[in-house]
Amino acid sequence: MSESKVKGKQPEKKLRITYVKSSIGYSARQKATIRALGLRRLGDLVEQADTPVIRGMVHKVRHLVTVEEVG
Repeated sequence: MSESKVKGKQPEKKLRITYVKSSIGYSARQKATIRALGLRRLGDLVEQADTPVIRGMVHKVRHLVTVEEVG
């Protein structure tokens, strides 16, 4: 049985995060946030669960990434 069809379960929303601008010249904290999101090099794309923690991290580096809501 598919997880989305289990009673009471909503399909998990995800964020598709793409690393689009270099973090050179930005603070070490912002570089660490990029790494914590799972991004290593420019052009990298990751999907993370849509949680307040991830939203906060993305907000701190919003000038370095693009974000799309998925599912």
